[in-house]
Amino acid sequence: MSIPPPSGPPQPEDFQGPHAQGQYPQGPYSAPRPQGAHPPPQFPYGPQGPQGPYPPYGPYGLQPPAAVNGVAIAALVCGLLCFLPAVGLVLGLIALGQIRRRSERGRGMAIAGSVLSSVGLALWVLSLSTGAAADFWEGFKKGARGNTILVLEEGDCFDSPGGLVGWTTEADQVPCSGEHDGEVFALVTLPEGAFPGDDGLGDTADDRCYALRDAYAMDAWALPSDVDVYHLTPSRESWRYGDRVITCVFGNRDADATLTGSLRQDESMLDADQVAYLKATHVLNAALDQAPEAELVEDDLPGHQEWAGEISEALAEQSGMLREHEWPADAERPVTELAGELEKAEAEWAKAAEADGVDAFYEHYDKGWELIDPHKTVTVRKALGLATTPPAFGEGESGSEGDGGTGGAGGGADDGGIEV
Repeated sequence: MSIPPPSGPPQPEDFQGPHAQGQYPQGPYSAPRPQGAHPPPQFPYGPQGPQGPYPPYGPYGLQPPAAVNGVAIAALVCGLLCFLPAVGLVLGLIALGQIRRRSERGRGMAIAGSVLSSVGLALWVLSLSTGAAADFWEGFKKGARGNTILVLEEGDCFDSPGGLVGWTTEADQVPCSGEHDGEVFALVTLPEGAFPGDDGLGDTADDRCYALRDAYAMDAWALPSDVDVYHLTPSRESWRYGDRVITCVFGNRDADATLTGSLRQDESMLDADQVAYLKATHVLNAALDQAPEAELVEDDLPGHQEWAGEISEALAEQSGMLREHEWPADAERPVTELAGELEKAEAEWAKAAEADGVDAFYEHYDKGWELIDPHKTVTVRKALGLATTPPAFGEGESGSEGDGGTGGAGGGADDGGIEV
């Protein structure tokens, strides 16, 4: 049986092997060298060696394509998705530098990512300067969980690892029945606008929080003597994202001490007669809190006279509120007597406002103070079931002022007034 020849064209009879002298390297499909052709140059390592006739990556002179820069891909993704635009822009610039040094591909992707990220960044900045910032902040607060001050609401009690003075961002909610650092009694939402500064926020927080404490703890006589008012204010950074809330907090005057039990005494917890009486007292207390900065009448007689006029008007309003309400039988007589005392005080404070000189002012001023002596209200309070021990106003030391922040906490001692 004959063996068929291998497929392909027949080999010449003088074939001497794949590298015979005077031959091109032969393979099963190689054609013989034409007669008279010059032999190919010889290379010490053969056609595939480092010095062979072909490039080191193959016999056809083709090199594999350059790698695509991975950073350029990331930049394009960030640009297309429009999230973290600043990151996309930075990645695009980094990718361009790497592509130039490494001769990689992806320059178009890096440029596209940079451009798209720049547009996204511009839109992002624009949205933060409009109402979209507030929407973003509200969404962020709704998604917030855990021990952050952003989730505190009116009536919440909490512990703050950083205390209530200085900067803090943490607040662990705890039951009000046990010991706690603070109790939220009001939230104040500020209007849009430029950041007012830490000092400006602190002043606003003092004014608004002190004005709102009576709505949460209506009976000031029922507040423990060691209770003070603090506040948590937005920081410059959180303001940029739409944070506009001041959190008003009751805390202990001693920064190292705590409170126990809720201080809440609002209209939901008091009866109608108690609420009517306490609202009348708040009218006078608000006027008493507006005392001139100069403590001595001699230093600012016009200022004290203006203040005396405001107290006279408040006394008239208070006595009118007491007379208009229908009181229970056991409280009617003491309330009527108190209203009469307040009307006498009103007359003295009115005369002080019109006094001709410091001596005349002091004469009516002293009589006016005697007529609004808080002890004169104890009988009414007892009949209404309210606290009967007058608070010791003005005896607390001034608390430290915080310097703001989300998380900027500050507070000061209650500076006073007399509640009747």
